[in-house]
Amino acid sequence: MSTQIAETAEPAATKPAPSPVNDVAPGGTTITDTPPESVKMKGVGVNVFYGDKQALFDIDLDIGERQVTSLIGPSGCGKSTFLRCLNRMNDTIDSCRIEGDITIGEQDIYDPSIDVVELRARVGMVFQKPNPFPKSIFENIAYGPRIHGLADSKSDLEEIVVTSLQKAGLFEEVKDRLEEPGTGLSGGQQQRLCIARAIATSPEVMLMDEPCSALDPIATAKVEELIDELRENYTIVIVTHSMQQAARVSQRTAFFHLGVLVEVGATDQIFTNPRDARTRDYITGRFG
Repeated sequence: MSTQIAETAEPAATKPAPSPVNDVAPGGTTITDTPPESVKMKGVGVNVFYGDKQALFDIDLDIGERQVTSLIGPSGCGKSTFLRCLNRMNDTIDSCRIEGDITIGEQDIYDPSIDVVELRARVGMVFQKPNPFPKSIFENIAYGPRIHGLADSKSDLEEIVVTSLQKAGLFEEVKDRLEEPGTGLSGGQQQRLCIARAIATSPEVMLMDEPCSALDPIATAKVEELIDELRENYTIVIVTHSMQQAARVSQRTAFFHLGVLVEVGATDQIFTNPRDARTRDYITGRFG
């Protein structure tokens, strides 16, 4: 399957040689993972190429249902590239080609019969920088349900907007300002507005690409608290450069390095007893 990306592609990786550690699979991946009891999305043998340069190598990763999975690793390691594979955000650049299988439930998301617009309603995304539409707060939330036909009446649409803002922990702060521009909110409020916008289409999975990197500590704490609440109803995958954040919000963590998924497992195990020397060196600050 051939796909493209609207964003700047991550630097292509050169496949590293396996490290001399215990239980290392071909390609340098450490076998430590106990799959989650319930798998919502699954990547098997995922390879990503930008032209003739390979960025991801044979990624096998199970995404647990109603869990937060953190993708960590140094810049350019492939974690955001993999995240964008999960809702086909890689569909807008000619040089990008993807091999392997990615499924949601039992459905191949790259099957030609898949409606990509519908897929992105099921697998929502929140980006690094808040990107509210140049519309009112109300219309930011109403836009998705309206184009996907999720509301049969004005009252249904209003209910979706209010419920989404409540789930994002924002309603009380904006309930008297719904007709004001979403761009007039603070940075942290804008990010929660974008989360509410994603919630409004009733997604099964939410992808978050460094959602707190542009926020101050107080706004970051609110978003992290929100992520913890949302996982009761949603499967969440988050890319983060903050290992403290990964430790706080996620149940599973996957460490990427040079396009290889080095190690994946329960977050506590990854941070307290990593089995690969590369993971240990990264989380202790020796590189990255």
